[in-house]
Amino acid sequence: MNILEAIILGIVQGLTEFLPVSSSGHLTIFQHIMGVNMEGNLFFNVMLHVGTLVSVCVVYHKLILRLIKAFFAMVKDIFTGKFRWSKMNGDTNLLVMLVIGLIPLFLLFVPIPGAGGLNAKDLAEIWQGNTGYFMITGFALLGTSLMLWVGVKAMENTTKKYAARTGSEAPGRRRMKTIDAVLVGIAQSFAAVFPGLSRSGSTLAMGELRGLNKQVALDYAFVLGIPSILAAALLESIDAFKAQGTQDTLALSAGAMVAGMIAAMIVGFFAIMLFKWMLEKDRTSVFIVYTAVVGVAVVIVAAIELHSGNNLFSGQPLTFMN
Repeated sequence: MNILEAIILGIVQGLTEFLPVSSSGHLTIFQHIMGVNMEGNLFFNVMLHVGTLVSVCVVYHKLILRLIKAFFAMVKDIFTGKFRWSKMNGDTNLLVMLVIGLIPLFLLFVPIPGAGGLNAKDLAEIWQGNTGYFMITGFALLGTSLMLWVGVKAMENTTKKYAARTGSEAPGRRRMKTIDAVLVGIAQSFAAVFPGLSRSGSTLAMGELRGLNKQVALDYAFVLGIPSILAAALLESIDAFKAQGTQDTLALSAGAMVAGMIAAMIVGFFAIMLFKWMLEKDRTSVFIVYTAVVGVAVVIVAAIELHSGNNLFSGQPLTFMN
């Protein structure tokens, strides 16, 4: 992979990590089209995640600092006996809900009954590089489109009910409940398994289904993504150095890795700002159409490739699972 290809993948990662279109799905598509095999360049994926992690921390640095302050205040209240669940302020409530929202991610490491000790994370890794992975990506993108549509319809119903009762537009709940965090965490867990299922899209849609204010739901999804992205980077780092030694994990030049990381960071920053603006202006329906169109296209291409046995773009033979 050269520097130009690294920058292209960095742009794709930064743009799709935060827009509700699935970064894993789009990286799969672009790698498939470009004929790039990332199995020997796992460390590059880590660098892309680091880039997007920096961008979300920059956008939400004020909220992150408030949450750190809330953490120490909560610890003090717990040890002095002053902590009361029902009396948490907004920042403490968000902090606790973030912790609860991360708990379902541990389900990814629980062995699946009848799967020979494999867990959900193992299955996701097994799918990668197999010809069926591209087909799964297409159907998962269609799933993202459906989730976004359901979320939008749920928010419209909430707005209508509130308007009929009060005569004003529905703001949605701004304070999260435990069940909200649990359901959002479960939605995020599914997104971590299926390439093409958007993490930000699934968490936003679940928040809208629960009647949360859409901006609150989006901010929660992005901040929840900080430990999630960090965990993904750490896991990929471990996998990278376990693979076949540093020779494979550092198959890319330092220049290509840095270029990809910087591209992901810069584009990720603007992607977050764009999504927040589009949500405020109720213009997110474009993502419903986009993911549906791309999903159908990927399914069609995957079906053609399964029939021919070759990559439609590179002409390389497909890899079939034994």
